[in-house]
Amino acid sequence: MADHSPGFLALIEDARKRIKEIHARELPALLQRNPRARLIDVREESEFAAGRVRGAEWLGKGVIERDVEARHPDKSEPLYLYCGGGFRSALAADNLQKMGYTDVWSVDGGWRVLKDLLPVEK
Repeated sequence: MADHSPGFLALIEDARKRIKEIHARELPALLQRNPRARLIDVREESEFAAGRVRGAEWLGKGVIERDVEARHPDKSEPLYLYCGGGFRSALAADNLQKMGYTDVWSVDGGWRVLKDLLPVEK
């Protein structure tokens, strides 16, 4: 966290007051129990191309608000967002909630933890 600016960290902490988070360690079991759950990678497209959780959909932080409704019109669909560690996904989850999504989660720990827990692909 030392490389993030205080203003950015304050923005994350503010978003975390409103969103739901799940730790990456809890995600494999949840995905097994809930086949409706969708895993969305909100990292940059180059990060996604370099490696991602198998089956994850890319909707990067820069385009998710623009494109999510076309891909996921059911606003009650369970959406689990991950990024590198959980900061960008927290911001994206906050915005999706503002757009009316009711079952959106930010995955705390993100790719850094998930890559060791779930099958990955390039």
